Amino acid sequence: MSISITIIGAGLGGLTLARVLHVHGIPSKIYEAEPSAEARTQGGQLDIHEHNGQAALDAAGLIDEFRAIIHAGGAASRVLDQHATVLLDEPDDGTGVRPEVLRGDLRRIVIDSLPDDTIEWGRKVDSVRSLGSPNTADECADGLHELTFVDGSTVTTDLLVGADGAWSKIRPLLSDAKPEYVGTTFVETYLYNVDEKHSAAAEAVGGGAMYAPAPGQAIAAHREAGDIVHTYVQLNRPAEWFAGIDFTDAASATARVAAEFDGWAPELTALITDGETAPIPRAIHALPDEHRWDRVPGVTLLGDAAHLMAPSGEGANLAMFDGAELGRAIAAHPDDIEAALSGYEEAMFVRSASEAADSHVILDLCLGEGAPYSLVDFFTGAASVSG
Repeated sequence: MSISITIIGAGLGGLTLARVLHVHGIPSKIYEAEPSAEARTQGGQLDIHEHNGQAALDAAGLIDEFRAIIHAGGAASRVLDQHATVLLDEPDDGTGVRPEVLRGDLRRIVIDSLPDDTIEWGRKVDSVRSLGSPNTADECADGLHELTFVDGSTVTTDLLVGADGAWSKIRPLLSDAKPEYVGTTFVETYLYNVDEKHSAAAEAVGGGAMYAPAPGQAIAAHREAGDIVHTYVQLNRPAEWFAGIDFTDAASATARVAAEFDGWAPELTALITDGETAPIPRAIHALPDEHRWDRVPGVTLLGDAAHLMAPSGEGANLAMFDGAELGRAIAAHPDDIEAALSGYEEAMFVRSASEAADSHVILDLCLGEGAPYSLVDFFTGAASVSG
């Protein structure tokens, strides 16, 4: 096929799309705002699900590379109450249905699988405009888009894919929807050399994921490879509450967040107070549950750009699956891109709406009035979500 395909964003979804296209002999170009693949830490561990994330990696021909980066034992889960009493302890069963990997490792294996000239780093989009529409006199321009980067350079493309996350610059071509704060913020911090330096906290976390939820607040943590514990403090508070905390003053911010857990077990609060990195607030935003748009020639979205939702363990999986499905749709309809985009979008709208609805259920299981026992019921099958 001779059309140009431009992907904005070198996250997992955009990379998977480029890789699946490459597997089918179709070139594409990714433009990424970050200056390099190593510009920043790529986040913590992800559980990659068999039915979507792993299916996407299989379509990308990377399943063996994926298996090589799995954190053995990392799929273990435990639920504690605020006194550190263990309510549920499930070991990693080794089945590989939902294995854990570091996001950075996963991103690396996809980047390494692409031709060297696929990604252009340090290319931040400033603006984008359509060069044609069904109502223009020049029908050949229908579907063409021009991107202008912050350095003043421009690119024109036949097919534009917004894989640029929550605050997508491409989304306004299709939708007026904007992410809204859901009322929950996660605060991240890390502990290192945990078995020697933070033994009580390390024992509380165990070998995989630990959740200590309560109504409106929780302490969650992941044991990562390299003797690291990555903590996510979760609080239902107004955005203004967090705005009142000076996160540039790490000690003060840590003390303010830890004060919300007064009376909790010290091995749990140590995950906050002993943090060896400055606490970073991550306000949780979401798009409307059934976010969709009318077909616009030559442009589409995937991942968080299309269906940002509260964390439920599905975000990265959905983004990769979107990328794989879009790549396969293009390969199946090389001479009718609009048919490819229509088919991809209709299926994506259905699955993302279902997962968005489930994300509310998951958030309530973790932070609702029934926590922590509601989360125990979920893990044991006494409660479920629709997906």
